[in-house]
Amino acid sequence: MAATLRDTGLVSVVPAHGDAWTILPAGKVGAVQIDDLLVRVKPKEKVGLSRLLFLLGYAADPGFRPDNVIGAEDDDLFAALGESLARHGERALERGPLNGYVSLEEALRTVKGRIRVGDQMSRRPGLLLPLEVTYDDYTADVTENQILRAAIRMMMQVPRLPDALLGRLAHLDSKLEGVSTLNHGAVLPAWTESRINGHYVPALRLSEIILQTMSAEAGVGHRMVASFAVNMATVFEDFVGTALKEALEPYPGLTEWQYEAFMDESEPGFRSSDRVRMFVDVVHSVQGRPAMIFDAKYKAASASGAYPNADHYQMLAYCTALRVPRAWLVYAGRGDARVRRILNTGVSVVEFPLDLSQEPEALLARVEELAANAYGSWFRTSDPEEASWLGTAGHR
Repeated sequence: MAATLRDTGLVSVVPAHGDAWTILPAGKVGAVQIDDLLVRVKPKEKVGLSRLLFLLGYAADPGFRPDNVIGAEDDDLFAALGESLARHGERALERGPLNGYVSLEEALRTVKGRIRVGDQMSRRPGLLLPLEVTYDDYTADVTENQILRAAIRMMMQVPRLPDALLGRLAHLDSKLEGVSTLNHGAVLPAWTESRINGHYVPALRLSEIILQTMSAEAGVGHRMVASFAVNMATVFEDFVGTALKEALEPYPGLTEWQYEAFMDESEPGFRSSDRVRMFVDVVHSVQGRPAMIFDAKYKAASASGAYPNADHYQMLAYCTALRVPRAWLVYAGRGDARVRRILNTGVSVVEFPLDLSQEPEALLARVEELAANAYGSWFRTSDPEEASWLGTAGHR
């Protein structure tokens, strides 16, 4: 049991006195279910399942909408996930499975579609039959159904789900009879939202999250093990990066994620690999020059409300190397923005809290506020001639 828990990556398990074990968080949030045992690690903020799924989904695709994940909140994360999947799946399949044309390659004894002459000659030289052909078939075995069925089947393997929920999932699976099964761990096939599959989108968004962050299989000793574990720091950083890029889109300039920069000057004979390299979370450049710097930190403030000193050292290094007078530290938490002016420099660091317990619309509005404040601050301190030109450009 201890080894199985440890293997999920959600918690660390160390021996205690006697036959007891100490279970500690391992830097991730989520849950692991092993037969009758459920262990759950929650985020430090009041972030429910729906909010967590929204952050995950939006970071991967800004088109992700809050209603893609709204579902039951439950202390049992797997039951809540299963309930959400069942509800979205029932809506998607209410009118029956989606059908579409799929290109197939087969060896047939009759002509169907187009003969692949090259394959026929190389695979069956001198033979007339069977024929290597390619044809389009109108079928339910399309990407959307494959993804949905894979998520349903994974959820059905979670131990101790309510019987009623399992029955609903099994009914959905039966509606997708004949749809191909995706290999566990394989890269998910791509799909594009359209008028035809629009009613499938919420179910597909949730299915992709389940398939990318969850596992359910037989463990050691034939125990059924299900785990859902995500690195909250990575989730937060990815969400902030994606949301900021969207929020800065109306403003002049280019937003880049993980912007590469160097702390030291280039010297004759120096190779790039010899220099002190930095990667800034988000940099917005105007006319080819860095103008705004952002860094996302999933860290808790101290009892006095202060954040780690090292974060400010890092921002000072970024500002100095990129010649930008102000950097924005985006923290997961509540409160108002706070400006710290660094002694004997022209650099300021703004601590900008982002409350993850807010509704998705309010959360995105807060990021838009951050973008507007950052652009306004840069505009007021930029070169007068450049500011004049940008003032006429304004918001695109």
